[in-house]
Amino acid sequence: MKHKTIIDIARDLNISVSTVSRALNDHPDINSNTKMLVKKVAKKIGYIPNPIALGLRKNWTPTIGVIVPEIKHDFFSSAISGIEEIAYQSGYTIILCQSNESYDREVVNARALMHHRVAGIIVSISQTTQNGNHFKEIIKHGIPIVFFDRVCQDVKASKVIIDDRKSAYTAVNYLIEKGYKRISHFGGPQILDICSKRYDGYLDALQQANIIADKSLVHFSGLHEEDGYTTMDNMLKNNISMDAIFAVNDPVAIGAFQKIKEIGLKVPQDIGIVGFSNNKITNLLEPPLTTVNQPSFNMGKRAAEILVELINKDNNKIEPIVEVLDTELIIRKST
Repeated sequence: MKHKTIIDIARDLNISVSTVSRALNDHPDINSNTKMLVKKVAKKIGYIPNPIALGLRKNWTPTIGVIVPEIKHDFFSSAISGIEEIAYQSGYTIILCQSNESYDREVVNARALMHHRVAGIIVSISQTTQNGNHFKEIIKHGIPIVFFDRVCQDVKASKVIIDDRKSAYTAVNYLIEKGYKRISHFGGPQILDICSKRYDGYLDALQQANIIADKSLVHFSGLHEEDGYTTMDNMLKNNISMDAIFAVNDPVAIGAFQKIKEIGLKVPQDIGIVGFSNNKITNLLEPPLTTVNQPSFNMGKRAAEILVELINKDNNKIEPIVEVLDTELIIRKST
């Protein structure tokens, strides 16, 4: 069935298309009776505004672009829910893109969203992103950007983050207080700010406890379960002993957990494990995983609130802010 347009409304009322358009947009030059008639006919014939046409006139559409590394990760799916809640309340829909941890794909996604005339973009960068030139290009076109969790430090934009260094310190310090001494760190790519800061927090805790950092206990890899599994396997093959693991995130911790159980060792009797993020599955492991709880839903929600404020105001006149949300160490039986 053909969509009804403002031409149909104009024909029904025998008035000009421009009058219909201004009436639907509550233009002050149109009297209230005409506005009422136009809106009544629009409702009767089932007229729905065309967001693409609106976008061509306003140079943007009522959509918010979202770029995340992956959707399957519980942290990002929760953050997306927070974004969508605010977008819906504010009259926006979202276009969701995933970079699959690829810088090149992230660049393509960013430019595609710009060409779709999105009103703004919320981003968590890939683990291979080393600069934010593609985001600077978008900001130059007047499209506001808000980063969350993984951010580009070289881009002047608002950011919603946690204190990764302090959170990591709290987790490792807890392990030390529990009596663990040979604590291994399964880290992520150091080009990612969150990974380097979590490593720094690990070192801070060791230093404060006068424990000499052993380089053989530190391994940097990716951010998925297979990375934790492979790292654990390699360390066992090289006869590197440890009594605890602080993992850069929950998937890496779960991968290590799988390998430990596979060879017959016990958690936490033989090796204690702490993750980071508080993915839902961590409470279903046996034993449940001690982890740092990131407020993922609130991170997404707050990023969207800031972006909507930027869209509704002149974003060039609003100074970027960095909002730091609190985390919490969730203590379970893996330690």
